[in-house]
Amino acid sequence: MPAKSKAQQKAAGAALSVKRGETAKKDLKGASKSMVDSMSEDQLEDLAETKRKGLPEKK
Repeated sequence: MPAKSKAQQKAAGAALSVKRGETAKKDLKGASKSMVDSMSEDQLEDLAETKRKGLPEKK
């Protein structure tokens, strides 16, 4: 499932970083904080790997 906006893609990337242990959960803000708990690593990867070109900043 590709990301629908640049903001969603960035949030998924941040959440994925926490899932992989590269970043602390306390450093997250907003949507990325809830994405960590509600989505699997595979789902986050799908969102995070979406190309940003042509996506709106926010949906």
